[in-house]
Amino acid sequence: MKSIYRIAAALVLGAVSISPSIAQMGMSHTSSPFQGPKANTGTVSHSMENGRSVLTLSDDFVAPGTPDPHWAVVDSKGTMYVLDRLTLKPQGMAMEDHGKQPDRFQKKITVPDYVKDVKKVVIWCAWAETNLGEASFSSAVK
Repeated sequence: MKSIYRIAAALVLGAVSISPSIAQMGMSHTSSPFQGPKANTGTVSHSMENGRSVLTLSDDFVAPGTPDPHWAVVDSKGTMYVLDRLTLKPQGMAMEDHGKQPDRFQKKITVPDYVKDVKKVVIWCAWAETNLGEASFSSAVK
């Protein structure tokens, strides 16, 4: 009878020790809704893809109509990292034709390896250097 308890205890301890790995392999985390003066709809989700941390904006997120919105993240220590532009100029066009095509919306971004974790996602206007809106995770993800 004691061996059954030992086996059960080993299984429970084994499940506890692998649970962080399971969380990193494919579970998704969703943030609180964006709140801010310009970015105030939708959420952002975090997932792992090919061993990399990925952030994806929800379908109801609306890109702010500001000059230079960027992805930015804040880690659990409060350090902010300004990443790539939220909207990208069309590729493969002559410079004079750029105004004729709409910008591409970058709904998904891979978090660089130098960012150790993500507590908050900020939509940052690099032109005005201001926070357009932010969404938080209940605990840091990565």
